[in-house]
Amino acid sequence: MEQQRESPGPPWRRWVEGAGRGLGWRSALLVAVLAQAGTGWAAQAQTGRVPLDVWARILLLLGPALLLLRHRHPVAVAYAVGAVTLVYLAAGYPYGPVFVSFAVACFAAVISGHRRAAWGAVALLWTGHLLIGHWLYQRLPPPGDGPAPWARELGITAWILAVLAVFELIRVRRDQWSRERSERAAAARRRADEERLRIARELHDVLAHSISVINVQAGVGLALLDTDPEQARRALTTIKAASKEALGEVRQVLDTLRAPGAAPRAPAPGLDRLPELLEQAAAAGLTVHTSTEGRARSLPPGTDLAAFRILQEALTNVVRHSGSRTARIRLGWLPDTLELRVDDDGPATAAPAGGSGNGLAGMRERAGGLGGTIEAGPRPDGGFRVVARVPLKPVPHQEAP
Repeated sequence: MEQQRESPGPPWRRWVEGAGRGLGWRSALLVAVLAQAGTGWAAQAQTGRVPLDVWARILLLLGPALLLLRHRHPVAVAYAVGAVTLVYLAAGYPYGPVFVSFAVACFAAVISGHRRAAWGAVALLWTGHLLIGHWLYQRLPPPGDGPAPWARELGITAWILAVLAVFELIRVRRDQWSRERSERAAAARRRADEERLRIARELHDVLAHSISVINVQAGVGLALLDTDPEQARRALTTIKAASKEALGEVRQVLDTLRAPGAAPRAPAPGLDRLPELLEQAAAAGLTVHTSTEGRARSLPPGTDLAAFRILQEALTNVVRHSGSRTARIRLGWLPDTLELRVDDDGPATAAPAGGSGNGLAGMRERAGGLGGTIEAGPRPDGGFRVVARVPLKPVPHQEAP
C-alpha cells in the first residue's frame, strides 16, 4: 500500500513551527545581541533619556534570558518579560529593541496555544506604558521629563497592533496546518483500511472457490480410489489445476503488496473468464446453465472484476450450501445497469460447509463500492437466489474492488 509523504510546505512554515524548539538558546542569544547593540545605537539620538548604565544592560539581558524558558512556561515568561520591559521604561532608559524580547515571548505564548495570555500581557504593557508616559512621568526619571507626545503613543500602538495581527495570522495558519495534517493522516488510514479490505476480499474469493472445488474433488477421489481409479485420477487432475490457478491468483494479489503501484503481471479476471468458471463448477459436480438478455457491452476493469467475483462467490455458495447440483446464471444487460442473477433449486444442506461466512458480505461490499446492490435470500418455490445490480457507468473515483 502506497504511503503518501507529507508535504513539508514553504520554508517559512518550517521556521515558524520550529522557532524556539530547534533554535532555543540561539534565538535568545540573537535577541540579546540585538537589544544590546541596537539600544546602544538608538541611545545616541535620545539625549533626553537616562544614559545606559550597568543596570540598563542587566535589564536588556534579563529579557532574553527569560526567553530560554518560554517553551516550558510560555504564559509566565510573557508576563515576566513584559514586567522587565516596564521596569526598563520606568527607569527612563532610551527606547530601542527592548520590545523585541517581549514580542518573542508573546509569539511563543500564541503558538503554544495561550492566545489570551499573550493578549493580556500586551494589554498590560501598553497600559503601563501609557501610565508612565502620561501620569507617573513626574515621579520617575529622567528629571524634568514631560508627558510623552501622543504621536509616539500612536506609533507604539500601531506597532503593537501590527505585532498582534502577525500573531493572529500565524495562529490561523498553524490551525490550518494542524487540520491538514489530521486530514492527511485520516485519509492515509482510510486508504490503508480500504486496501486491506480489498486484499482480504480478493483472497477470500480466490481461496473460497478454489478450495471448494478441491474439497469436492478430494471427496470424489477418495470415494472412487479403489473402485474407479480412472475417475479418481481425473479428480486429482482437477485438484491440481484448481490449486495451480489459486496459487497464481494469490501470488498476483501478494505482488501488489511487494511492489505498490506496479502494474499486475496478469490481467484481473472478468466476465470473459466465465466459461472457465463454469468448467471449474462442473469439475465440482455442479451443472450451470447461462442465459443473457440484452446487448453485452464492455465493462470498466473494476466493474468487470466485481461481476466475475460475485458470480464466482455465488457459485461457491451453491457448491457449499445447496443440495442441488444445478444452478442457473442470467446476465441482464439493461440500459444503465448490469443485473447478475444466480438461482439454485436447493434444498440447503445440513452438513457444515466450512469457510468464513463472509461470502455475502464480500459480495455486498463489491457491489456497494460500485454504487450497486445485492439481494440474496430463499426463493418462494424453494432454493436460493442472488441478484446483483451494478451500474454500467463507473461512479466518480471508482477503483477496482
